[in-house]
Amino acid sequence: MYQREWTIDQPDMIAYAGATWDWHKLHYDADYLAERGLRKPVVDGQVFGAYLAIALREWFPSSSISELSFRFKNLVFAGETIRCVGSVTASSDEIVELDLRVEVVADGRTAVAPASATLRLP
Repeated sequence: MYQREWTIDQPDMIAYAGATWDWHKLHYDADYLAERGLRKPVVDGQVFGAYLAIALREWFPSSSISELSFRFKNLVFAGETIRCVGSVTASSDEIVELDLRVEVVADGRTAVAPASATLRLP
């Protein structure tokens, strides 16, 4: 099993928003959040694809990602630490397939699952 952790702080969320031009109030506006009963900004769900891709590249550095899919399960909030987890389900000389998930370290809730990836080996 492979694992990698990150803490997603507000500056990380702002940098991601700037890179993707996603400035939805859910990710930064305290008044907007309070109106919806949320105490902290919500992490942009698409960023989990980026974290999974980074983890895959660290776990299999010379590979290329040919497929990556994931579904959101729960909200993740600014300041929380996530853990990307992967396990190999099939492999050959050319391909590695993995089951993936993203969980919140503090309480173990699943943020992203099911998720999977197919990697091409050199």
